[in-house]
Amino acid sequence: MSLLVVGLSHRSAPVSVLERASLNADAQLKLLQDTVAAEPAAEAAVLATCNRIELYADVDKFHAGVAELSTLLAQHSGVGLEELTPHLYVHYEDRAVHHLFSVACGLDSMVVGEGQILGQIKDSLARAQDLHTAGRLLNDLFQQALRVGKRAHSETGIDRAGQSLVTFGLEQLSAGADVQRWARGKKALVIGAGSMSSLAAATLARSGVAEIVVANRTFERAERLARILSEGDDTDVLARAVPMDAVPVELTRADVAVSCTGATGLVLTADAVAAAVEGRTGAPAVEPAAAGQPADGTAVRTAAETPLPGAGAAAGGDENCPLDLSSVPSGFSVMGEAAVAGMDAATLEQHGAWAAGGTAVDRSRETGRPGPEADAELIGALAATATRVGRVPERRRPEPVAEVPRPEPVLFLLDLAMPRDVDAAVHRLAGARLVDIESLADASADAPMAADVDMVRRIVADEVAAFGAAQRAARITPTVVALRSMAAEVVAGEIARLEGRLPGLDDKHRAEITQTVKRVVDKLLHAPTVRVKQLAAEPGGAGYADALRTLFDLDQETVASVSRAGNSTTTEKNRGPA
Repeated sequence: MSLLVVGLSHRSAPVSVLERASLNADAQLKLLQDTVAAEPAAEAAVLATCNRIELYADVDKFHAGVAELSTLLAQHSGVGLEELTPHLYVHYEDRAVHHLFSVACGLDSMVVGEGQILGQIKDSLARAQDLHTAGRLLNDLFQQALRVGKRAHSETGIDRAGQSLVTFGLEQLSAGADVQRWARGKKALVIGAGSMSSLAAATLARSGVAEIVVANRTFERAERLARILSEGDDTDVLARAVPMDAVPVELTRADVAVSCTGATGLVLTADAVAAAVEGRTGAPAVEPAAAGQPADGTAVRTAAETPLPGAGAAAGGDENCPLDLSSVPSGFSVMGEAAVAGMDAATLEQHGAWAAGGTAVDRSRETGRPGPEADAELIGALAATATRVGRVPERRRPEPVAEVPRPEPVLFLLDLAMPRDVDAAVHRLAGARLVDIESLADASADAPMAADVDMVRRIVADEVAAFGAAQRAARITPTVVALRSMAAEVVAGEIARLEGRLPGLDDKHRAEITQTVKRVVDKLLHAPTVRVKQLAAEPGGAGYADALRTLFDLDQETVASVSRAGNSTTTEKNRGPA
């Protein structure tokens, strides 16, 4: 059996696809059950967060496993397989282990180093254990991933490389200002009472907001979160709970709204947000483009609508230029050899003569022209001409159009849900600033990588090597156990035969003889079994188990029964007390 992971994340798929492919709790349970029921898979676990959906399985066939897991993901996500496939990634064996360990350390997160993923991995393992879909391999893998993630956070400064998604989102809302100074005294509305919403509420409380209102479909959960916030020792925030139907009114009072629910539809529409902004300002929350139209009603010319000037449009223009600038797919630079890359020598010569004030001549019919040396010479000549004249005529760029200034927002919204809770059209409303998963992904793409990230990568590489060696060694353990069981049976049989031949043997001598025979067998088996475990731990060492079974004529079913017993014991141990 071999480890396989098939999934998609913010790195492989746009947010729109991730939204549609997101799995609720019931869909995750059904996916697990259907995966282990499929032919190639013996174990399964689902890691589903707002930024990724990954299906882990222990499979006996790679290609059949990839096909089956991809099909199952498509069926349970509701996204067609043809549409989903281009966004899927596949990792196998050591690469799959490396991927999960990297995820656990926060290296694959939207915000590098965030620690929330560890809780999500723990939940994923618990779900698989509850459904009995996690056996020895996935139990070992996920348990070790949690240990690797904790090690990375304790031994390095990976936490400094990025923040939790909540903290990063608040930094984006504050537009670079100090979050605590920006949040101080504000009123916040938190929609949802799950783990992410609770983290957002706690972060806002520590940041100094004056009031937090918690809204949730289950009012009791909202009350519990509000009580926890009010009774916290490290904050003095005023917190209260409201039912979901009070959200429109509370949105009018709030300065900041954070939403993270499991809803399949929108929680806050653009109309609801616009009404809240209008309720606060008394002015309609119009789109900036509409607000910026001239008073006489004439259209504002966009950059895309600005025409390119034609040849000879003005003195000193591009009249009679031998280059067909309209055929150039994009504007090119005016300086250096890169400006003329891809032009043939004849065209360059024509252009050089024209740029220097000469007359363009037709050289297209000439034969026997020099080769690359002449091209290089002409390129140099053109570069010199460009330096003297001042430019190589190029495709004109449109004049920049001044952006219509947006008014300062009066309502800040952070949407951490997947699929989204807040209508994306809110981005266009004046008076509101929305940060959602998609804008967080854009903002984090250029985030600087800390030196600690390299340290974490080394930890991951070391841990992957150690895990692989341990798994390869574990695969031979059932064979070694079966070999020792067979040896014990041989010893027992020989002692019984000896007793039949020597019926007068007393207990003392019988025990001494039995112990001597066992020591001889143990010494004979010690070196080969230790050595075969060492060899099996190395890459490509899987064949040593087959060799051992062949050499000692071990029964395959006996080995398999030892393996099944070990899986059952490991699963019950990892599940813990009921």
